[in-house]
Amino acid sequence: MKLDKKDLQIIQLLEENGRTQLTDLAKAVGLSIDSTHKRLKKLIANKTIFIKALVDPKAIGYELIANVQIKLNNISEDELSKFIAYLKSHQNVIELISILGDYDITCVMIAKNTEELDTISREIRNKFKSVIAGWHSVINLKLHKFEEYDLDGLFKEIK
Repeated sequence: MKLDKKDLQIIQLLEENGRTQLTDLAKAVGLSIDSTHKRLKKLIANKTIFIKALVDPKAIGYELIANVQIKLNNISEDELSKFIAYLKSHQNVIELISILGDYDITCVMIAKNTEELDTISREIRNKFKSVIAGWHSVINLKLHKFEEYDLDGLFKEIK
């Protein structure tokens, strides 16, 4: 989907406050409510933006947030699909990304304490020991920035 200046303005306003009223969005970008609504629906339908609540794991009792990088053995597509499906369905895995480099998969896991993180890690590693060649974990201490895009800088040619 090709974005124009109005689309970028809508996205920026929603990034600042995802609960911005449609009438306020329309006013800010200089379009009618109907035009703004159509653009918003198109941005959502094309998966350019997602409207959802972001949860702070610590606020709901999950004090540990760990980034886990996983190196895989040479495995079949079927084994890979099963492993990914398992991680996607695991309640403590909140992000899962295939990557290129020294590791094949990176995921973010949440746990209430170190014992729970250890239990989760062992359970996954034991269940998929023939699939996993390496496992590297780091615990996040503090979040400084999360999914904030400088659209002015990224799309200078549209301004």
